[in-house]
Amino acid sequence: MSTLRSQAWLAGDDEVAVLHRVALASAGVPVVPGRPVIGIANSASELNPCNLPLRDLVGPVRDGIEAAGGTGVEFPVISLGEDLMKPSAMLYRNLLAIEIEEMVRANPLDGLVILANCDKSVPGALMGAISANIPTVLVTGGARSVVSFRGAKIGTGTALWRLWDERRAGRLDDAGWRELEQCLSCGRGACNTMGTASTMAVLSEVLGLMVPGSSSVPAGDPRSAAGARQAGELIVGVVTGTGRRPQDILTQGAFANAVVALHAIGGSTNAVIHLAALAGRAGVPFPLDDIARLGTSVPVLADVEPSGSQLMPDFDAGGGVPSLLREIAGLLDQEAMTIAGRSIGEIAAGARPASGAIRPAGRPLREGGAFGVVRGTLAPDGAVIKTSAASQDLMRHRGRAVVFRGYDDMLARIDDPALPVTPDSVLVLAGCGPVGVPGMPEWGMIPIPARLVRAGVTDMVRVTDARMSGTSFGTVLLHAAPEAAVGGPLGLVRDGDLISVDVQAGTLDLEVGDAELATRRAALTPPRRRHLRGWPALYAQHVMQAPDGCDLDFLRAPTAAHLTFIEPVVGRS
Repeated sequence: MSTLRSQAWLAGDDEVAVLHRVALASAGVPVVPGRPVIGIANSASELNPCNLPLRDLVGPVRDGIEAAGGTGVEFPVISLGEDLMKPSAMLYRNLLAIEIEEMVRANPLDGLVILANCDKSVPGALMGAISANIPTVLVTGGARSVVSFRGAKIGTGTALWRLWDERRAGRLDDAGWRELEQCLSCGRGACNTMGTASTMAVLSEVLGLMVPGSSSVPAGDPRSAAGARQAGELIVGVVTGTGRRPQDILTQGAFANAVVALHAIGGSTNAVIHLAALAGRAGVPFPLDDIARLGTSVPVLADVEPSGSQLMPDFDAGGGVPSLLREIAGLLDQEAMTIAGRSIGEIAAGARPASGAIRPAGRPLREGGAFGVVRGTLAPDGAVIKTSAASQDLMRHRGRAVVFRGYDDMLARIDDPALPVTPDSVLVLAGCGPVGVPGMPEWGMIPIPARLVRAGVTDMVRVTDARMSGTSFGTVLLHAAPEAAVGGPLGLVRDGDLISVDVQAGTLDLEVGDAELATRRAALTPPRRRHLRGWPALYAQHVMQAPDGCDLDFLRAPTAAHLTFIEPVVGRS
């Protein structure tokens, strides 16, 4: 076994080592020579009900660490919740990544157990762990329980968006709206649809950073505690054994597996950004076009909302990730290794056949994957669309733009009876990208104008530089890059301009001549800096565009030298 990193703090007889050992002992963490110190990064918070189940998993993780001969040290980290954080938890994902990296750098930790659950908590923590690059395992808290509203199961997020349209159309009265609110208050845990939280949990398991089979266990299920204890035992074994680190696991093959799995589950569009960010930290190329290329032969197998009809507990009952891998094994890099010491191929071979909400490969929800990538004069660097949750008759469309410049503008005018909009219009929301807000909120699922909803319109083509919730649906072309706030052509669109999209051909074009666009660009007023201080100001100055994962430019690893951080000098503070 190689020398434990923590020994630089804890070994020796000088006053500095004594001070360090006393600090841990004073916190109730006795130091035993030769035992690895494992950090337990806990993101539970009452401001984030999605992550609250993690409170109950700290004890089992610690028990597993101690049973395997390690010492567990819990520390709090930012809890990124989608419900309350404004303008978006995405604004703070990179801050969480910095916190994880710097807590590891500055403290005597040999391994790391991440407790995360909600959308940005998982990728943010993993980004930091990849940069810190000590042995790491992720433990998630699972999806919340399922309740019913007027006889139908409620899929978190997805049902709210659908019923909000019913409310706006006058088909759901005040009493029904209050009843729905009570139904949605159904307890702790992540969204029970295939939103971003469940998507990122599944993909983290496919990437090899979790205990196999643990990513889909519902919140409160007894298997959660058992899996957490197993994670604690596992991390000690890795630290004292193989020493396998995130950068050893996250190969190009591992990321290709994650993209294939993303298509197979009909996961969140947000995952495209998060995977790019994770790859950037690991120094692995991740071109946006690979999302489309790798998905062409992938069957969509997860019959889970919003792409399907069932919910995450049904996905878990159908066999979870191992059974999914079994169905798509022929499309995977089976040699990719996991933190558990088993290859993806071995996990797939040992899984039971898929059932229920995980369809067999021969009977998919749809063929040809779940995502499309488009480029053209309106998105030179690309935009993405979740084809599995879109209207197939709108995959090729040409219509006149109705433009909203910012979220407030959209809210103020979308239901105006005088809005010059038809079902064939293309709704455009500009100025809502990484720099523009900042933080790239989930504003991209522009509501269908109320008068069109009342007329029976359920979907329209929408184009935006924002994101949308993984629980959302519709023909929405997202993450258009470059965004309007940095000079992207989305900021040049005017009402009445013709926009054409052909998802199969991979095109998205603004049908306006170059000379006219040059005139419009010359007349643009540079956007005012919204923030002059604090984290939002730093973020806006350094955030990259969506195809690069919206990471900060100084946190990625463009060269091998960037993959290793400099250890601190351990002496008197």
